[in-house]
Amino acid sequence: MQAQRAVIAAIEFQPGVPLVQQIVDQLSEAISQGGLPHGAKLPPIRELSELMNVGKSTVVDALDRLRAKGLVVSRQGSGHYVHRAGTQPPTAAAPDLQPQDTLSRVRRAILVDNGALRPGCGFLPGSWLPAEDLLKAVRGTLRATSLRMGEYGEVGGYRPLREALRVKLSTVGIEVPVEQIITTANTMQAIDQLMRLLIKPGDTVLLDDPCYFNLHTNLALHGAKVITVPRDCTGLDLETFERMLIAHRPVLYMTNSTLHNPTGHSFSAAQVYRLLELSHRYGFHIVEDDLYGDLQQRRTPRLAASGLDNVSYVSGFSKTLTANSRVSYAVLSPQLAARMINLKMSIGGVTSELAEQITCTMLSNGSYAKHIRRTVDRLYESSSRVARWLAEAGCSVSSVPGEGLFIWARLPNGLHAETLADKGLKNDLVLAPGAMLSKAADANSFLRFNVAHSDDPQVRERFFRLLDT
Repeated sequence: MQAQRAVIAAIEFQPGVPLVQQIVDQLSEAISQGGLPHGAKLPPIRELSELMNVGKSTVVDALDRLRAKGLVVSRQGSGHYVHRAGTQPPTAAAPDLQPQDTLSRVRRAILVDNGALRPGCGFLPGSWLPAEDLLKAVRGTLRATSLRMGEYGEVGGYRPLREALRVKLSTVGIEVPVEQIITTANTMQAIDQLMRLLIKPGDTVLLDDPCYFNLHTNLALHGAKVITVPRDCTGLDLETFERMLIAHRPVLYMTNSTLHNPTGHSFSAAQVYRLLELSHRYGFHIVEDDLYGDLQQRRTPRLAASGLDNVSYVSGFSKTLTANSRVSYAVLSPQLAARMINLKMSIGGVTSELAEQITCTMLSNGSYAKHIRRTVDRLYESSSRVARWLAEAGCSVSSVPGEGLFIWARLPNGLHAETLADKGLKNDLVLAPGAMLSKAADANSFLRFNVAHSDDPQVRERFFRLLDT
């Protein structure tokens, strides 16, 4: 043990760096260099304290961190021992098991911040988020006595948040008691749970085309038969829609009622009335996804405002507050709400009360509303600038001007969106080709642009460079 004592006694401390961190760093290096060999027993805590001239609590903290790094193991009644995993001989690189087609690579690149520009993503840039307000809400939540660290929380979700959501929903005409508002970890989880409750394998489901790409994947996992109905910046052709209802008898129609992704269309009062009338006549349920509704400039009616017998409403904060917040909710009929509560319990879907309390604080103190007003104005201004440079590039806008997060742009003749997206990945520019969102024959004539990320001279410059090549 003399050799170990010599190595430990040789540790020198520098001012300005925590003692615990210096001990961990220097002992880690000694273990990796072999100065403290694998299996060597370390001196007792009291002796370590004397050798390094530090307090025993400092030694205990350092040993805890070394254990967490897998460099030290403790044996009951025996002490602490060096543990260095044996090195393995180099092997061939492990195969990449992820799909390598362009669309799959684009989806992964959209989610990962690797320094690339991401005009094809679906969320706000970090610089647009209310960082200081969020940090205040986090700090306030951690200090609050209402944070129950040792509890799961209420199955339906943090009740004060649901009360704040009830008030928020009333501003768009949806009047419901708190018991019919159920929180979920994210909007896609809410939709997935509704799929479990509303469809069975072989059922037919109607989807807008284009639409969020994960819906097709998720419905396939549930064994549903998917029929797409064309939707553009003017909405649906409701006569064609009715003919599809007669031909296919769907049990469910899933749609964005406001700021449709990616065309930006919102249903008018007449279209809402007609859709509700059709849902009652043909007996299908509507899942109303209102994830982008808070970014709307001109208010339009929600389907759920007319009642929840044939409509379930889903929304959340991942696109408006922070992509990492993952707080969403469903507004359901009493019967469906009870079933979802049971489903949440059976699948371990109880949500994080910590995240819900933070969101509740943002809603209750007015900082969320202030952030939304500022964001809507910025989106309108950015949309105009992005539309201008897209026009310079020869693209035409096929979405509602100035509304929402996206521009759905038709490429100049002869250009193929997936080919551009593939080239973009090689140039650190992540584009969203139309085929990622649409099953239509001409899908690869379109790209979806996130105006908040695209209002950037670097995005414009790289996109023009792609077109030139």
